Amino acid sequence: MAAAYIYDQTREFVGMLELGIQEEENVNSKRNGGNNDVRRSKSFAFRAPQENFTILDFELGKIYGVGSYSKVVSAKKKDTGIVYALKIMDKKFITKENKTAYVKLERIVLDQLDHPGIVRLFFTFQDSFSLYMALESCEGGELFDQITRKGRLSEEEACFYAAEVVDALEYIHSLGLIHRDIKPENLLLTSDGHIKIADFGSVKPMQDSSITVLPNAASDDKACTFVGTAAYVPPEVLNSSPATFGNDLWALGCILYQMLSGTSPFKDASEWLTFQRIIARDIRFPNYFSEEAKDLIDRLLDMKPSRRPGAGPKGYGALKMHPFFKRIDWENLRKQTPPKLVLEQVVYSGDDESHDSSRNPSHVGDGLARQNDGSSSEASGHVTRLASIDSFDSKWQEFLDPGESVLMISTLKKMRKITSKKVQLILTNKPKLVYVDPSKVVKGDTIWFDNPNELSVQVTSPSLFKIITPRKTMVFEDSKQRAWQWKKAIEGLQNRGDCKRDYPEENLLRCFKRIMSVRHNQPNKTTSRSLVKPICDN
Repeated sequence: MAAAYIYDQTREFVGMLELGIQEEENVNSKRNGGNNDVRRSKSFAFRAPQENFTILDFELGKIYGVGSYSKVVSAKKKDTGIVYALKIMDKKFITKENKTAYVKLERIVLDQLDHPGIVRLFFTFQDSFSLYMALESCEGGELFDQITRKGRLSEEEACFYAAEVVDALEYIHSLGLIHRDIKPENLLLTSDGHIKIADFGSVKPMQDSSITVLPNAASDDKACTFVGTAAYVPPEVLNSSPATFGNDLWALGCILYQMLSGTSPFKDASEWLTFQRIIARDIRFPNYFSEEAKDLIDRLLDMKPSRRPGAGPKGYGALKMHPFFKRIDWENLRKQTPPKLVLEQVVYSGDDESHDSSRNPSHVGDGLARQNDGSSSEASGHVTRLASIDSFDSKWQEFLDPGESVLMISTLKKMRKITSKKVQLILTNKPKLVYVDPSKVVKGDTIWFDNPNELSVQVTSPSLFKIITPRKTMVFEDSKQRAWQWKKAIEGLQNRGDCKRDYPEENLLRCFKRIMSVRHNQPNKTTSRSLVKPICDN
């Protein structure tokens, strides 16, 4: 009964994605004083159609990234050989977490964007469990990976990447859109090294936007709603001010700093402390930054959004004319030779994990019921999955609670002092980590702490990572060299779980704002870092 309800609800909003939809316009003009300028339409024909494909029409490859309700994998269409970046979204989670409007808006906005610096949407399709968006494949990976592999970038490299981001942001802002989640993980690289902005799940159309938005396909009505990633959030969002184009430019300043130094400017031990550093504008420049780089970052990280280059009355001309970009030929930017990519090292071994079993699509959507033929978990163990567990390999289902989904699962080696043994490591959306001896499948050990001080992940090489808890340290080896993916997935769930577990009645940002309010109302009293949590709990 519940499953049928979820299915009906998701069918209702997926219908919005179909080609040539008809939608009744329902704009309440009184809500905005009779002046709602966002372009809304009764009908809309999509450039990227809704197809009748199934997941079995694709060969799935490596996993590009994992989010709270989606993952992106490499997918080759079997009949054409074309490779896409397939974004797979969990219908059940979207409905449960009220993300429907965000999904609709992302699809509608992507359909209307046309710029070499933005990933293109080619088509969509669906099955009982998942929604699928076939996006342009960027084989160069994330900018984040280049920063990680190189340690930090040269100023010439950082300048080129920053210029391409500026070029794409100018286009996005010219359409009246705010991205609101600009970060290195959402800046993808083509195979030849050019930047493309991805992930428009948090996009906000301004009231004068030229983008057509359907009435029930919009993000939050108030642009001051908190979205984005803590390290790149501007101070005005923390203070509940409405979003502006300056939000994206603040994020650009953070990314430029990160490219040049290897770390984001306000990074701290927790999101709480990061927020405090942002509000205090606690930024320190390494002595190897050039004066031009320091000046541009300093201006982009201005506390007043309208003073940031690109957001003021002179527009993007002021940003492009900054001395930091003196070597950039803006007219021929996309024709210039990008920095050389440092590729991920791939090590092939002779064990049963060395073949590319990730191209088995049996972990996604309806394909599961047809493909689950009892094949060895060794063959499909490392595949990330977001669909319902109803058709998930029963070998592991006993370790999951009802409604719980697997986000990452892999057969790894658990390293000991002299020997090692194979274990199945499972990361779920509860969240929790379970590791099981595949030969016994009797007992699973569960690990989880939301607090990074109690559960942390250290990557020692592309294939080796440590999971550290107060009681023990476990070392795992991933023959597919996804140590960084495990770290990012685990830390991402920790960030998402902070508020839900520690503060069930108010979210992390609301708690932080209460702290700021206490400070504002009692200017003669100081609040130390150790007092942050008690103030929120009172």
